[in-house]
Amino acid sequence: MIKRMVIMLVAVAIVFGAIFGFQAFKAAMIRKFIAAASSPPQTVSAARAAYSEWQPTIEAVGSLRAVKGADLSLEVSGVVDSILFNSGDDVEKGALLLKLRAADDVAKLESLQAMAELSEITYERDQKQFKLQAVSQATLDTDAANLKNAKAQVAQQQAILDKKFLRAPFAGHLGIRAVDLGQYLSPGTVIVTLQELDPIFLDFFVPQQVVDQIRLNQPVTARVDAFKDRTFAGRISAINPKVDTGSRNVQIRATLQNPDHKLLPGMYATVDIATGAPQNYITLPQTAITYNPYGDTVYVVVDGKSKGDGKGKGDGVDGKPQLIARQTFITTGTTRGDQVAVLKGVAEGDMVVTAGQIKLHNGSAVLIDNSVTPTADAAPVPIDR
Repeated sequence: MIKRMVIMLVAVAIVFGAIFGFQAFKAAMIRKFIAAASSPPQTVSAARAAYSEWQPTIEAVGSLRAVKGADLSLEVSGVVDSILFNSGDDVEKGALLLKLRAADDVAKLESLQAMAELSEITYERDQKQFKLQAVSQATLDTDAANLKNAKAQVAQQQAILDKKFLRAPFAGHLGIRAVDLGQYLSPGTVIVTLQELDPIFLDFFVPQQVVDQIRLNQPVTARVDAFKDRTFAGRISAINPKVDTGSRNVQIRATLQNPDHKLLPGMYATVDIATGAPQNYITLPQTAITYNPYGDTVYVVVDGKSKGDGKGKGDGVDGKPQLIARQTFITTGTTRGDQVAVLKGVAEGDMVVTAGQIKLHNGSAVLIDNSVTPTADAAPVPIDR
């Protein structure tokens, strides 16, 4: 009886041992399969975090305006008799540009001048007669009044005649002629534009929060789309003493040197205002930053082990440690073109993923391929393709 019981217990132990052994073997094989089927390394581009010198600036946009500029026209109507300029000419102040037909006005002026000369002769003759008491004081007073009236009429007619002559009110560069010989002009018809181009004004607005950083004679640099590879230097010449109540912005005016007349009134321009001493910041391409409501992050590439026995055997690829991406929270500062300053979270020399991080998670294995990298230009220029 006892012998049978022992045989039964041994058989039961063998059966349960086989069952538990199979389960342990199955779990080990599952773990091995899952380990073998882990995600392959993701290919990304990466760059070393490094310090660079930043000049603190305020950037604004504005438009160019001539120091002196006017669309020239006449106050009176008439027919164009002669045009004395060509489109695009540079003219001096007072240069005669255009005449209207004025024969009748000239004739009337000569008539009034004759009357004024007669009145002056009469007055001088009566002065002599008055000394001899040949005429009365009343007659002399009437002669004096007639002479003043005649001279006033001459001056009035001369003013009317002068209005039929267009002269340059200041030295500058003429635009395209808008009238033709023999054309009838009504008062106010634009004949040509005249612009003084050197120097030239740049008007722009800045928020009221930065007004304390703006001062007269502060250096600025301007860029326009027409000359992408060139900057224009100038200085702040005026600060509006009133803040716009609608936008809470303050209008600023800078004066730029424009000796070659490249800058034209009406152009759109971007202006940079230097506001302090240069500073050193750790700089990364903006593509490296993942912006989230809960905080900005980057992926820092570090050496790690994802396979093998932990002692170097089978770790990484070809015996080399495998690269792992670790997600790190950072604090960002100001931006400059394609670059962003990192104030906290990344140290100098850290390898940071710059592209491809959308397919990563914390601990992902990565391979670095910098054959194609995102731009990190401090002053990028748009290019039409």
